[in-house]
Amino acid sequence: MDRNIQVSRLDRQAVEDQEVEIVERKGIGHPDSICDGIAESVSRALSQLYLDRVGKVLHYNTDETQLVAGRAAPAYGGGEVVEPIYVLIVGRATKEYEGEQLPVDSTALAAARDYLAEAIPELEYGTDVIVDVKLGEGSGDLQDVFGEETQQVPMANDTSFGVGHAPLTETETIVHEAEHALNTTYYADHPELGPDVKIMGKREGDRIDITVAAAMVDAHIDDLDDYDEAVDDVREFVTGLAEDHTDREVNVDVNTADDYDEGSIYLTVTGTSAEQGDDGSVGRGNRANGLITPNRPMSMEATSGKNPVNHIGKIYNLLSTRIAESVTDEVDGIRDLQVRLLSQIGRPIDEPHVADAQLVTEEGVALGDIEAEVHAIVDEELANVTDVTRSVIDGDVSTF
Repeated sequence: MDRNIQVSRLDRQAVEDQEVEIVERKGIGHPDSICDGIAESVSRALSQLYLDRVGKVLHYNTDETQLVAGRAAPAYGGGEVVEPIYVLIVGRATKEYEGEQLPVDSTALAAARDYLAEAIPELEYGTDVIVDVKLGEGSGDLQDVFGEETQQVPMANDTSFGVGHAPLTETETIVHEAEHALNTTYYADHPELGPDVKIMGKREGDRIDITVAAAMVDAHIDDLDDYDEAVDDVREFVTGLAEDHTDREVNVDVNTADDYDEGSIYLTVTGTSAEQGDDGSVGRGNRANGLITPNRPMSMEATSGKNPVNHIGKIYNLLSTRIAESVTDEVDGIRDLQVRLLSQIGRPIDEPHVADAQLVTEEGVALGDIEAEVHAIVDEELANVTDVTRSVIDGDVSTF
């Protein structure tokens, strides 16, 4: 198959060499990430429901999930939620197939409950957070598109694009790994840290400044001194992690909006700012690779919640990232690579309208030296595009 694959030189400096770099990650407890996580969990659950009941994934999308913030009264030793957070799962789904009614809404609610219990354990389902579901039926033409058997290469549902890049810069790596580590290994020994951890990285020249917003859980904080110690512990942990990834100068600030004199600190009941006026939506946070990177091209598509069979907004964002990582892992001499995949509605998803790989090579490496290798890897990944669908349904790949 002769796919339209373009390999060219990227007409800019590698991001690692640019004077200013900005990178952000919204942690799993951020209201936007909560919506991403719920939407994607519901998506996987619906895919599995369809596979179990009818042997193929039927039409659905849950990528319009919204969160309306609640209100809480945090206090040292433990406060209370005054008004619950409200989450509305919005989208389209096939609820009947060949005369059989499918438990779509109940499946969605169960998936949301299970996700929240895992991601935000301090949030009590049904009292601290109320989840509602409004999934309408899909249009007939879209359901026909999904009528293809899953082992066939589906047709693109839209004319859209996805973007990916690799390798990650030092700043990108620090921001991504810091949030992940804080919400896993660090949290295991520090229950006072809530999952709403937002990290902003800024590099100017050879100085990296990391700003952390870390929600603290009031039930594990006895007083202001205890809170101050918790903030210092986060600062020390992130500093150590950052220094493991770079030889550049590193500075870490935590909860910079705190005003101890006024008694204004980032104390929460549930560990998320969603309890106190911070709303959320799918797609307003991290891109498919888990980062927000204004130094890189990005797609505005919401990846989470979209169906994984033929929705380009999901598949091509994940696939372009996979391609970029595969190329930089297997081909020597690449400093910076960005991949753009453009679909055309009705065209097989393994035949993009264009697959564009642009790269910055290391000194002494000519584009012609590696162009054939890059082209071959892009072609192979496109040929195996349906692997992305299975990885998504199995939960082996993150969408935010």
